[in-house]
Amino acid sequence: MNATLTPFDEPRQVLDICAKVLDGSRINEAEAATLYDRANLFTLGQLAHAVRMAKHPTAVVTYVADRNINYSNICVCACRFCAFYAPPGHEDGYVLTREELGRKIEETLELGGTQILLQGGHHPDLPLAFYEDMIRWIAETYPAIHIHAFSPPEIVFFSELEGVTIAEVIERLRAAGLHSIPGGGAEILVDEVRARVAPNKCSASRWLAVMEEAHYQGLRTTATMMFGHEEEPRHRLEHLFALREVQDRTGGFTAFIPWTFQPGNTNIQRDTEPSPAYLRMLATSRIVLDNFDNVQASWVTMGPQVAQLALHFGANDFGSLMIEENVVAAAGVSFRMSRQEIHNVIRAAGFVPRQRTMDYTYVENRPEGDA
Repeated sequence: MNATLTPFDEPRQVLDICAKVLDGSRINEAEAATLYDRANLFTLGQLAHAVRMAKHPTAVVTYVADRNINYSNICVCACRFCAFYAPPGHEDGYVLTREELGRKIEETLELGGTQILLQGGHHPDLPLAFYEDMIRWIAETYPAIHIHAFSPPEIVFFSELEGVTIAEVIERLRAAGLHSIPGGGAEILVDEVRARVAPNKCSASRWLAVMEEAHYQGLRTTATMMFGHEEEPRHRLEHLFALREVQDRTGGFTAFIPWTFQPGNTNIQRDTEPSPAYLRMLATSRIVLDNFDNVQASWVTMGPQVAQLALHFGANDFGSLMIEENVVAAAGVSFRMSRQEIHNVIRAAGFVPRQRTMDYTYVENRPEGDA
């Protein structure tokens, strides 16, 4: 790639790895650790931005207009980092009716949305047929909407509850109208970490197996990382390299989205990762995940100003208009942005905003005051 850095008094080892990246070569886990641990934040940002611009030479930053719909909050997982779920029988537990779903989807379409993200808890009393019927009804009633639904832990839970394989669950949901799978429930893809923060959720290998099977069945998916809870930096890198290996085999991930753990109202008490730590992780992700086309900034957890900075630390996507979001809000974080505000932030960073679909096809932008 045609790029140079202005390094900040870096060790020779760091400079050699930077040169390797700029030459278009792949780095290994030891080299990634050196960059992550020892590179100056601004050197790391420059390097990640150079990689981003090599992949996306035009000054475009994309975003999707969608809505996160939590069809239920009833869950038997009891993850320590979750402030959203309700155990079975709790007075605050719910399952959305078709009428409630319909109202949310219609409003999404009216606001120029193209997609809904459906996620819920691990409900012990809902059979796979419930989810098939819900997807089929949405697909038939609202054919214009893209259905991005059911994270890998949900799919594993469905398979165990129903006594069928993961492949059959995906096949049945796909036949009902499922279009793609979100990358939720990844947290940190290292079992020793998952055993502490989400002991009742599927293993790292099963999370990855769901995604690989979805890719082989023709579905595109996203990948995520929630960091800053009870993992160590080495676990974060292990997570990235596990994703890179699957992407090498399938090419099915459309984007990677890292965000920081939000501790409010959860059973993990620690300070939120500071903004420089988020930017360091984001930049490292862009450099390591050389086979991912897109990396998303997370304004929902970090706020618009840090997300704007992220556009110069490797991110080429601004995430979602997020017409509705409940899970992060339950942890006490409530950043909101209109379409016009998203456009303004992207332009102020020196880029051109473009609305996209899940597979990164451009759609016509609506007037900026519409949402």
